[in-house]
Amino acid sequence: MTAIKHALQRDIFTPNDERLLSIVNVCKAGKKKRNCFLCATVTTERPVQVNVVKVKKSDKGDFYKRQTAWALRDLAVVDAKDAVKESPEFDLHFDKVYKWVASSTVEKNTFISCIWKLNQRYLRKKIDFTNVSSQLLEESVPSGENQSVAGGDEEAVDEYQELNAREEQDIEIMMEGCEYAISNAEAFAEKLSRELQVLDGANIQSIMASEKQVNILMKLLDEALKEVDQIELKLSSYEEMLQSVKEQMDQISESNHLIHLSNTNNVKLLSEIEFLVNHMDLAKGHIKALQEGDLTSSRGIEACTNAADALLQCMNVALRPGHDMLHAVKQQQQRFSDLREQFARRLASHLNSVFVQQFAQNFLQLCNRSHSVSVPGHDQSSTLAQHSVELTLPNHHPFHRDLLRYAKLMEWLKNTDYGKYEGLTKNYMDYLSRLYEREIKDFFEVAKIKMTGTTREGKKFATLPRKESAVKQETESLHGSSGKLTGSTSSLNKLSVQSSGNRRSQSSSLLDMGNMSASDLDVADRTKFDKIFEQVLSELEPLCLAEQDFISKFFKLQQHQSISGTATNEAEEMDGGTLSRSYTSGVPQTILSEKDMIRQMMTKIFRCIEPELNNLIALGDKIDSFNSLYMLVKMSHHVWTAQNVDPASFLSTTLGNVLVTVKRNFDKCISNQMKQMDEVKISKKSKVGILPFVAEFEEFAALAESIFKNAERRGDLDKAYIKLIRAVFVSVEKVANESQKTPRDVVMMENFHHIFATLSRLKISCLEAEKKEAKQKYTDHLQSYVIYSLGQPLEKLNHFFEGVEARVAQGIREEEVSYQLAFNKQELRKVIKEYPGKEVKKGLDNLYKKVDKHLCEEENLLQVVWHSMQDEFIRQYKHFEGLIARCYPGSGITMEFTIQDILDYCSSIAQSH
Repeated sequence: MTAIKHALQRDIFTPNDERLLSIVNVCKAGKKKRNCFLCATVTTERPVQVNVVKVKKSDKGDFYKRQTAWALRDLAVVDAKDAVKESPEFDLHFDKVYKWVASSTVEKNTFISCIWKLNQRYLRKKIDFTNVSSQLLEESVPSGENQSVAGGDEEAVDEYQELNAREEQDIEIMMEGCEYAISNAEAFAEKLSRELQVLDGANIQSIMASEKQVNILMKLLDEALKEVDQIELKLSSYEEMLQSVKEQMDQISESNHLIHLSNTNNVKLLSEIEFLVNHMDLAKGHIKALQEGDLTSSRGIEACTNAADALLQCMNVALRPGHDMLHAVKQQQQRFSDLREQFARRLASHLNSVFVQQFAQNFLQLCNRSHSVSVPGHDQSSTLAQHSVELTLPNHHPFHRDLLRYAKLMEWLKNTDYGKYEGLTKNYMDYLSRLYEREIKDFFEVAKIKMTGTTREGKKFATLPRKESAVKQETESLHGSSGKLTGSTSSLNKLSVQSSGNRRSQSSSLLDMGNMSASDLDVADRTKFDKIFEQVLSELEPLCLAEQDFISKFFKLQQHQSISGTATNEAEEMDGGTLSRSYTSGVPQTILSEKDMIRQMMTKIFRCIEPELNNLIALGDKIDSFNSLYMLVKMSHHVWTAQNVDPASFLSTTLGNVLVTVKRNFDKCISNQMKQMDEVKISKKSKVGILPFVAEFEEFAALAESIFKNAERRGDLDKAYIKLIRAVFVSVEKVANESQKTPRDVVMMENFHHIFATLSRLKISCLEAEKKEAKQKYTDHLQSYVIYSLGQPLEKLNHFFEGVEARVAQGIREEEVSYQLAFNKQELRKVIKEYPGKEVKKGLDNLYKKVDKHLCEEENLLQVVWHSMQDEFIRQYKHFEGLIARCYPGSGITMEFTIQDILDYCSSIAQSH
């Protein structure tokens, strides 16, 4: 290590005017061990700078190179890892932490000791030496190879003291007074030594001369000490006198502190008492209102509401720490709890009685109205006519208005006693579900009667088996139940079950009516059905909205909230629509969201709406399948309206479910029409004419366009149009191929002409392509029929000119055809003579009669076909004339009739028929 140290000093530090004081062989901790040296150095120039230098052996040779240098003033912490156990690891904290592992513990300790000494001598900086033994920092560096560096060199540094300016000036004056000071240093030194001896003698004499003065000074000091002792004695006496005063003042101060503390405590106690009195004291008027308040009058309800709010505020006051341990507070809380229980029980009982009373009144009115509709022995038709005028649902606004007075009390009950609040909710749903079920079923029965117009012979309208006395008896039994759900529910069950049996038989009898075909109904009947269905939906919609609005206001379900409390066993019966839970306290742990509760209550109350609507829709579809078009448009509009108000409401959900049924019926109507097309059969003995499904498509399209004008579900109709028109096209082709009496082209021509006329008149945008296709098919088959039916009216002349065209095709020039023996002029004249004008007219007349037999009167295409045949005949005539002019030029041969003759023949034939 000594050789390495000298080599480093010589090669690296001496050229940089530095001295190497300590060295340690290290490697980085946790990495591949590549050794290097950490060196502690000082500069030889003033001011001295202390550095820690990292020296590394070069990879290209055996020489060392300086890699990194840190100033010692930047060193913050020296961490030796363990002050007890010997460990070669240590950390140096400069700008970051450098972790090292020394080759030996001795080298590490020597290097750390050198760092500590350099810091103490040059920097005086607070470097934190962590986990370093205190003995290592206090002891000198051991003798050995480092002694000369760490000890001798530092002592040499300490012996040198720099002269200040005054010392330099004195030396210069002294040297100027002696000329040989520089040339003869020994003589100058001897002179200085002599002068120093003279000065020392003078100093000794001066000291001896001042001995007397020193003795005098000592005496004065002794006297002063005596005076100080006397002053101290006086001060001690004064302090003893003040000690008693201090004790008295301390007692007074302590007494004042106790008085202040007592006053503070009294103020705080008064504040606590005032807080409890102000916040936990319920006025006598409120207590009386809670115990005896009138819940039937508006003034009494208002007083009870104010008292309930005051009680809730007293119970919910935020007590300060320790209040709940006071006996008076516990008594007051118990009193409040008893008042709450007593008033909640009284309120629940009263509201339950109100529910029963209101239900009984409405039910009695409904019974009376039902009795007035149908009385045994009266004429049935007049009774139904009287009843059919009132296709309306009863208005429950007065009932809602009376109950809304208790809305704030219901909110109070919800917040204080959720069990009773839920019991009232179930009671209300029970009562109202029975009432609404009866009202809605009667309403739908009237609607069904109005749709069918009359009932079967002997059918009686639903009547109640009970008289007013029976209803009164049931009402008294409901009131006698004291608000308990068991008694009231059983009574209501007896009341409604007996009436529902008769009504169920009536509903089924309506649906058992015989099927009625669409042809038996005219536009007035369908319009009547549309108005009835619209009125049904228009009556149901405000009824549901009004009830939902009342439920949200009365049961305070406008906001979303969750109430937490002690653990409960929750058992919700979604099928029955109840909100029952098993309680261990008055508050449930979790409840449904407010919207879910509203929807659940509405589902329980109006559970009969959806099946009744489905029955009405089934009846309408049974009366006339085209009624599904009206129902789809009306139901879609009402669903769209309901979703705009509240997409998740009961009304929106119910109408949406019913809309699915209506859409199925609509699809079924389309499928049935397509099925009828596939099953159509034509008579083999009569001509086909316009096919029935083509006429039905026209009727369907005309009706659908009038119904779906500006409708929300136009897309469904367009899809149905596409399916129907394609099925019509296929079925027309099928029937045309199977037709025996009527030519195929006639069937295709007439029916596609009818389809084209229908689409042109209705202007259905989604069927533009089909309209063009129908026109094309009509044109093609018209031309085909004309050519096929006309054929060759001048048959021999046709055969003659076919031979002429064959010769020309073989290469004979047209003007040389007349030289052919079989096609000379004589032969041509002979053939022409066989077709005089009279024969031509007779042939055309027979052709007209034949066409008249093929075509039907509904489509009126005879003149169109006859005109096309006239044009085709004239075309053939012109073709013959052209051949005569080219092949027999200058012969003067012409037909025995002209084009004008043909026009006259066709016109006279058409007029005669």
